[in-house]
Amino acid sequence: MAIAEQTSIIDAVREAAQPLEGNARDYDPLLKLIGNAHFCLLGEATHGTHDFYRERAEITKRLIKEKDFTAIAVEADWPDAFRVNRYVRGLSDDGSADEALSGFKRFPTWMWRNTVVVDFVEWLRDYNSSLPTNAAKVGFYGLDLYSLYTSIEAVLGYLNKIDPAAAKRARYRYSCFEHFAEDTQAYGYAANFGLTESCEREVIQQLIELRRQAADYASRDGRVAQDEFFFAEQNARLVLNAERYYRSMFRGRVESWNLRDQHMAETLGALVTHLNAQGQRAKVAVWEHNSHLGDARATYMADYGELNVGQLVRERYGSEAVLVGFTTYKGTVTAASDWDGPAERKRVRPALEDSYEASFHHADIPNFLLPLRNPDETFRDPQLERAIGVIYLPRTERQSHYFEARLSDQFDAVIHFDETRALEPLERQALWVTGEPPESYPTGI
Repeated sequence: MAIAEQTSIIDAVREAAQPLEGNARDYDPLLKLIGNAHFCLLGEATHGTHDFYRERAEITKRLIKEKDFTAIAVEADWPDAFRVNRYVRGLSDDGSADEALSGFKRFPTWMWRNTVVVDFVEWLRDYNSSLPTNAAKVGFYGLDLYSLYTSIEAVLGYLNKIDPAAAKRARYRYSCFEHFAEDTQAYGYAANFGLTESCEREVIQQLIELRRQAADYASRDGRVAQDEFFFAEQNARLVLNAERYYRSMFRGRVESWNLRDQHMAETLGALVTHLNAQGQRAKVAVWEHNSHLGDARATYMADYGELNVGQLVRERYGSEAVLVGFTTYKGTVTAASDWDGPAERKRVRPALEDSYEASFHHADIPNFLLPLRNPDETFRDPQLERAIGVIYLPRTERQSHYFEARLSDQFDAVIHFDETRALEPLERQALWVTGEPPESYPTGI
């Protein structure tokens, strides 16, 4: 980035940014921007930053209390999140938020088993408990599709209770996956390269049969039966899309990425339809990574034919959706060094000088909200933006964690925290407790 360009961004930030000072009215301008929108998509620049999780939770509380939002939909597996949904609505036997979140066993567990989410889930349960008896409770739902085997078990569990004969047929169909000992990637590899028959036909048949029984199953006991059927149907649809996803992993990133984000957007749409059918005016806060919620058409992703949830939601709902990104300049983050690796507390290096984050830092406003509707044209120029997922690789920072984006086309607003700290997992292993040593270690120079 040329010095003149950076200066232009810094000046534009100083002109438009609204400082966040840690008081109750900080987000008044954001709630005014959201207005009567039915969707507020709240991102994160990493999957392991305490500040992002904390502020998303605080914004969501205000959306629930002041804007009548009825659901939180998160980048998490459907069956694990639905267990939390039952807890916050007072329908489960779980005795605490920690216990309700215990279904999150798949890497990276810290994304949902962390101190901020525990506190928010307890708040949500208390809020729902305070509502009148017949009032609709605020729900908590997962949008992701990694839980193939867990979702199979959920479908079978539902059918065992409601239609044992149908459960037997479902068990036979899903037995197609049994040879892979719950190793989804092994199944995807074998099916994609013709080493085994695909299970696609079986999972389609199962979803069709379940939907044929919808009127019967969902009408047996009012709203509870409708919810339970919806839970089972979404699990059956997840199995179908997950089966396709795991085969697509061996055909290239673009196809698998698009399948996943299309599934998440479809699940969001199905959730809205379900809530509206129950007489609610569905309004949903969505929690996912910036890479899923910022409009893909404003980033490098469009050049490769990738789409994402933010793009799909905007295309379907237009101004009914408000997209909010989060950024940071430096600090610490909870992330792994390898897939399935332990959670580590890592230092986030200061952002590269030719990035939006560096310009935000040089504006000398530690924390701020930057509205981007009708913005200064400065924010329409492509600049680098940082993204840290569940893996952080500081040694290859530029190649691994930066991409070009047109910020004001990507988001409706951005929330920036100049220095942030690592999200605190409920299970803290040695690498997280000790943290990453200083860069000058062991010399101390």
